[in-house]
Amino acid sequence: MTLRSSISLALILAMGLTACATDEYGRSRPLTNTEAGAIIGAVGGAVAGAAINHKNRGKGALIGAVGGGLAGGLVGNYMDSQAKDLNKVLAPEVQQGSIQITKVGEHNLRVTMTNATAFATNSYAIKPGFYPVMDKIAKVLNTYGKTTLEIEGHTDNVGSDASNQTLSENRANAVQDYLLTRQVAPERLQAYGRGETQPRASNDTEAGRSQNRRVEILIEPVVQN
Repeated sequence: MTLRSSISLALILAMGLTACATDEYGRSRPLTNTEAGAIIGAVGGAVAGAAINHKNRGKGALIGAVGGGLAGGLVGNYMDSQAKDLNKVLAPEVQQGSIQITKVGEHNLRVTMTNATAFATNSYAIKPGFYPVMDKIAKVLNTYGKTTLEIEGHTDNVGSDASNQTLSENRANAVQDYLLTRQVAPERLQAYGRGETQPRASNDTEAGRSQNRRVEILIEPVVQN
């Protein structure tokens, strides 16, 4: 990513933040001094980060936008604490099987949402009944802002490759869009559709296909170089 691209990203972020300034009735209102300062800081941080990190300006802009990356020695405790909070607030959903929280590698986390709970069949609209769960996830993600979030949609192998790819992309985008409405910073988010290419179980049985129909959020720490 070029410095110009990083600056453009920062400006887009600023415009997105200004759009969030509303009163308790959802009407647009002027920014307060504190809000304006936060936007200026986010933009300045993103640009400064891009200028400092010459080898990887994309990551540099991200580090600046999230207020600095984590020092290596602090990553483990930070991610362990986040996992603890996710497991605490999502305990009912984990027990019901609608959410799975797993550790990936040394420090990353994966939150998996099942198709049956989050989406209707062949639909990419999040079920309204799942909004409270999404709100709890977003609250923890906002508490631990020094992370990136890769949202991946997955399907079983029923239907054509093309339709499954499109459905997986739309579901990932739906989760991303919802998190944006809950003020999760856009520079932290990326959404992908994997279609039927990464099954977790055999597609020969309905039980296996059910496991394959899912959306996953991979949570990775932003580490300072």
